[in-house]
Amino acid sequence: MSEPTLHETALRLDSHDPLAKRRELFALDTGSDHAADAAGVYLDGNSLGALPAHVPDRMADVISREWGRMRIRSWDESGWWTAPERIGDRIAPLVGAAPGQIVVGDSTSVNVFKAVVAAARLAGDGRDEILVDATTFPTDGYIAESAARMTGRRLVPVEPAEVAAAAGPRTAAALVNHVDYRTGRLHDLPGITAALRSAGALAVWDLCHSAGALPVGLDAHGVDLAVGCTYKYLNGGPGSPAYLYVAERHQAAFDSPLPGWNSHADPFGMTPGFEAADGAVRGRVGTPDILSMLALESALDVWDGVAIEDVRAKSLALTDFFLRCVRAYVPEGAVTSLTPEAHAERGSQVALRCEAAPAVMAELIARGVVGDLRRPDVLRFGFTPLYVGFADAERAARVLAEVVADVMGGRQGA
Repeated sequence: MSEPTLHETALRLDSHDPLAKRRELFALDTGSDHAADAAGVYLDGNSLGALPAHVPDRMADVISREWGRMRIRSWDESGWWTAPERIGDRIAPLVGAAPGQIVVGDSTSVNVFKAVVAAARLAGDGRDEILVDATTFPTDGYIAESAARMTGRRLVPVEPAEVAAAAGPRTAAALVNHVDYRTGRLHDLPGITAALRSAGALAVWDLCHSAGALPVGLDAHGVDLAVGCTYKYLNGGPGSPAYLYVAERHQAAFDSPLPGWNSHADPFGMTPGFEAADGAVRGRVGTPDILSMLALESALDVWDGVAIEDVRAKSLALTDFFLRCVRAYVPEGAVTSLTPEAHAERGSQVALRCEAAPAVMAELIARGVVGDLRRPDVLRFGFTPLYVGFADAERAARVLAEVVADVMGGRQGA
């Protein structure tokens, strides 16, 4: 009896996938699970998650009824005013946080600024440096540099693996990415957080590439502050609001560098002096973006009844299988994986280095396999377990092999 092909293996894995039915909750152009060859494959959920299919109807109601007919009454009667904390409590289980510690609003960049400045202030005088992940997404680095200037600290770029060793009596805080946006490498949140705590410093984590893809354990691991976006694995939509986590033990002393009327203890008192509200509400600033906020709230319905541990198990199985298919299909030496083989060091994406990456990705997209490019030579493929299947992974690798052969062959023949 012959060994099953990779395509046959993919179909078998999809048929036994406990999360497979979640795919039906999304607006995808990928056809049925068993007809992937005739449709597209979306592997860019690590940049923009797919649309949950029910969100347009919810938004039509928000616009036509809550805004159109109820108008200003909706701030109270439709719960607009409390949306930032309410939605934060829905995100909390996905990142391992108890209720009352996450507030939704503003962008990731703005929340990074709040968190790093507040962490430096919480650390107190005598600690004159802020560590920053040297491989971080550029904006985090820019923001950290500005926060250091504002608080009179020195910014020290450090490789994530060296943060624990670099932390010392001069360290106020460290800003680290949980998952590297280029390579998909998962960094040691528990170990780094513990080392920072031992040094008397605070840990600020960027969860943009981990929330919704793997367990985070903010409370369990003693994280101080964290930020994250909601438009990737949480499927909140383009530009959907980010969130800020402030551990309960820090909330009474949390001193935001952006105090606004929404974070005031009596926002409608309109007093000239600022008095901070209690709890995570201190992380609010101005009037929330209600349309994006409520689209996100609706999108989070797809997580009802889903255990993040099951998502992680499928994520690892998908990325393992995709790498297996790449090794089987793609000519040796044409691509090199930058993503760690070890599960403990891998997020939910695969990054492949390819000499002709821009041309390869453009052609992949033209043939219906949507990933993305990080210049100059990295192909990124994000695996969102709620709607990506094993047949998607197999087809993506097969089309990648065809494209690499065509593009590289064309270059050699030029």
